[in-house]
Order: sequence, then structure tokens, then C-alpha cells
Amino acid sequence: MKRVKLDSSAIEAVTYDKKERSLIVEFRNGDSYRYFNVPEMAYQALLSADSAGAFWNGMKEHYRYERLD
Repeated sequence: MKRVKLDSSAIEAVTYDKKERSLIVEFRNGDSYRYFNVPEMAYQALLSADSAGAFWNGMKEHYRYERLD
């Protein structure tokens, strides 16, 4: 798993686990969430989106998640 920093006003970094199909999203406000059953194509689309925050806001409700401490 590789942590990827994003040039986004909302998202600091993301980490995708291909085997587990989980995505950790670290927001700039300090909150972090793990999303489950995220397809790799959704992760790749997030990385290439013009606005990662807007893209993820439209996608995040499709996945079960947990808040990380």
C-alpha cells in the first residue's frame, strides 16, 4: 500500500489496498475514514479527478466506511 498525497483543498492523502479493496481517505480537517469494497477503477478515477474532493463527495455514499482514530 502506498500513501498518495493529493493536491486537493479537502483531501490530504489516500491509501488504497488492492487486495482488501479498501481506501483510506485522510481529510485536511484531520478526519480519516476507511471505505470498504472500493473498486480499483474508482480509486484511479479519484486520483485523476479535476477535483478530488468533489469527486469523492459524489462517490463516498456508495461504500460502507468506518472512522479511524
